Amino acid sequence: MAVTESSTNVVLGGARGGPDVATLRQDRWWLQPVITVSVLTAFVIYSTWAAFQNKYYYVGANVHRDLISPFYSPCLASDCVPGSKAGFAFNGWALSPALLILIFPLGFRLTCYYYRRSYYRAFWWSPPACAVSDAHSSYSGETRFPLIMQNLHRYFFFAGLIFNTLLTYDAIRAFHQPGLGWGVTVGTIVLCVNATLLWLYSLSCHACRHLCGGQVNSFSKHPIRYRFWKFLTPLNAKHMNFAWASLVFVALADVYVRLVASGVISDYKLF
Repeated sequence: MAVTESSTNVVLGGARGGPDVATLRQDRWWLQPVITVSVLTAFVIYSTWAAFQNKYYYVGANVHRDLISPFYSPCLASDCVPGSKAGFAFNGWALSPALLILIFPLGFRLTCYYYRRSYYRAFWWSPPACAVSDAHSSYSGETRFPLIMQNLHRYFFFAGLIFNTLLTYDAIRAFHQPGLGWGVTVGTIVLCVNATLLWLYSLSCHACRHLCGGQVNSFSKHPIRYRFWKFLTPLNAKHMNFAWASLVFVALADVYVRLVASGVISDYKLF
């Protein structure tokens, strides 16, 4: 039987992309970068303002509370508000105590793998979204200054664990009401939720998962590391959610303590 060959001409309409066409996407792909820029910019502006305020960061025994803002814990300056000072201090430090410690949690977030993707896309448009052209003609990776500093992420991770422990201690202290005993207030819940979200953000970190399960050829030979890795893997899948939730809530925790310390609102006692 003879086979007859045939062909069909296909004509594709519209632009095919290239240097003169940024994208063929018709959806609102720009919405996510805009939201990311807005939230991160708002956080940077607020945290910078709060760090330089150097007041209204502690609610103490005068109102039967023990609440400290996560931006100012541990308070290491010599002129910290009475009751808020840590076990040691940097004598002669004349600036806000927040400036002594924020470099570590902010450094952890700045070098975070998820946040890198977010602000690379949102601020640098590198690229701003899938199937959208990159705004840069060349790419050198993270091998040159300043992006080579991203390799410090694992070290900021360990520093973050220390601060998570300190903020957990602050949350426990918040249950103590000087002159009244022990109890639960709205501020107690705020600091407990803040500490919990920060732990979830840290434990879901890619560096944490790699620490537990990375460079292991056989999990059967490392049963303890395998259990940790198996526990952290589902958390790692939610790393983006924990990253945003903890970022927003740590600012809200500072706002709450600031409002109570300034007398704008009262810390309502639940029981």
